[in-house]
Amino acid sequence: MIRVTFAGHRNVFNSYAVREQVDAAIASILTKDTEFNFYSGGMGEFDKLCESAVRSAKVAHTELTIKLVYVSPYMSNSFNTQRDYYEYHYDDILIPMELAGVHYKGAITKRNRWLVDNADYLITYIRRDHGGAYATMRYAERKKSCRIIHIE
Repeated sequence: MIRVTFAGHRNVFNSYAVREQVDAAIASILTKDTEFNFYSGGMGEFDKLCESAVRSAKVAHTELTIKLVYVSPYMSNSFNTQRDYYEYHYDDILIPMELAGVHYKGAITKRNRWLVDNADYLITYIRRDHGGAYATMRYAERKKSCRIIHIE
């Protein structure tokens, strides 16, 4: 099984071109195996764009096992109040055990590191040298635990 995650800034500029590149990256990854888990933090336009691309890939490649998993940094009441949304958009919701007891202000950073530590590929959309997406990419570069695919 191949595991893929995303890291990108909240806002996406020229989303059509970015989507084309994300589609191409996912298509390339889908040639490497028959089972895939795509992990998303579900934050911002880039994550939503990538999630949409994964959903399109699931429709186009019914011969493959493709799962889209929402990885939450903590338990949220929205899992109950917006249950239909989560069930419609994701195959599963995961809250890593490593995040139990982590203060909520540090939970997103720790979740992002968990995503990198548990992925074979990281698809990134980084436009500036600060912020959570940039820190996640730098963490992946240092760890060398997954291949990084940069979207321009």
